[in-house]
Amino acid sequence: MLRTLLLTLCVVAIANAELCKPDAQNAFKVRISIKRALGDNAYAWDANEEYLFKAMVAFAMRRYSSKSTTQISNVLLCNVTDRVSFWFVVTDSSKNVTTVPGSEVEAAIRMNRNRINNAFLLSDKTLQFLKITSTLSPPVEPSTPVWLIVFGVVLCLIVAGIVFLVISGIQKHKKKNKESTEREDLEEKVEVTLENGIPCEALDLKAGHVNGVFAADDERFTSL
Repeated sequence: MLRTLLLTLCVVAIANAELCKPDAQNAFKVRISIKRALGDNAYAWDANEEYLFKAMVAFAMRRYSSKSTTQISNVLLCNVTDRVSFWFVVTDSSKNVTTVPGSEVEAAIRMNRNRINNAFLLSDKTLQFLKITSTLSPPVEPSTPVWLIVFGVVLCLIVAGIVFLVISGIQKHKKKNKESTEREDLEEKVEVTLENGIPCEALDLKAGHVNGVFAADDERFTSL
């Protein structure tokens, strides 16, 4: 009886070794960077953490599959390194000699990726399933529609242009009025010229100009 049990365990171990190995069919490699993620608060990766990982994968498979028959024992880990990288497969609970198709495992992991990350206090960048693409969060939509933002920017530019044109027109109008006023004031001033160094009023060519000396002589000789 004991021999039969030992033989069965050996067969199971050999079968598991064949199922879980690097680049095996339906196997996935995992790389974990605990130190980079948590720094001084990093925890050691040990048998307890491996058990938790198996439990989380089994949870993901049970949540994804409607049968909910996957057990922790169906998740196999192999080639575990000190820098925390390993391979894993999920065996078929009904047969235990074949693995669950990789597409189903990938879909289950992607659907529960946040739950798995949170269990280890990690993120997609520090808990990497190398053959499984990261689940991208939906893009954040702004509270204000984009078209309304563009319309507001264009409207502001138009208003700024109108204000600039109005201010420029007012300044030009004031400048023109000032120049016109200065010109009128200049024309109203009496023009003074210098002749032989003596300032004289400009002659009024239309009205003429009477010389006082000759005017006195004319009055003296013409009067009777």
